[in-house]
Amino acid sequence: MKILAIETSGPVAGCALVEDDILRAEYSVQFKKKHSQSLVPMMEAVREILELDLSTVDAIALSGGPGSFTGLRIGAATAKGLGLALDRPIIPVPTVDSLAYNLFGAQGLVCPIMDARRSQVYTGIYDCSEGIEVIRPQCVVPISEICEDLNRAGKRVIFLGDGVPVYQDAIRDLLQVPYAFAPAHLSRQRAAAVAALALRAYREKKEACFVSADDFRPEYLRKTQAEQERGERRNYSLVGGETSS
Repeated sequence: MKILAIETSGPVAGCALVEDDILRAEYSVQFKKKHSQSLVPMMEAVREILELDLSTVDAIALSGGPGSFTGLRIGAATAKGLGLALDRPIIPVPTVDSLAYNLFGAQGLVCPIMDARRSQVYTGIYDCSEGIEVIRPQCVVPISEICEDLNRAGKRVIFLGDGVPVYQDAIRDLLQVPYAFAPAHLSRQRAAAVAALALRAYREKKEACFVSADDFRPEYLRKTQAEQERGERRNYSLVGGETSS
């Protein structure tokens, strides 16, 4: 099984190729350039160095959300374009799950946190000691809520993700169990983890994990800011805060 993976859900843009259990290549960049500028050249560089014939790829794996709305759309457009051009399926992988999978074999609990703005995080709780067991599925909540869950669990926890620098002080104040923060080489999204989880999903579910390029949609977990603002204006109008002309 040969899987080409794309990661654009957060600050990292990345692509990877996994063939069976071998990571053939991975290219990751976290810099100022937008994913729309960097992703395709990165994929082309991987294709060239591997002398890869794209028609030999069996599926396109993708970090399917949640995450940056813009980033997810760029990844989705790229994956859908490849899927349609190559007539290959997409294997969507939950973003928070793939982030947790960076810490395969870790003892205790793993808690990825991605900054979701508005004092919230995209997060979940995982046991990765022997693979990946989802304790709390990916969700968007205040940092205080996930810390309460971790305190109730009563186990050591490792945090990772771009939300760590933002909420590190809050974690220190709120957490009552032993904890640690993942080092730099494990703390961000990786296309290789997306590919590995996609391969795992295929082995467990076969073609049931496939989504057609036409049907794939990112999982945002919440409305975009523009949608939220439209809803707020609508509610304000309904309670008499505005009058229509």
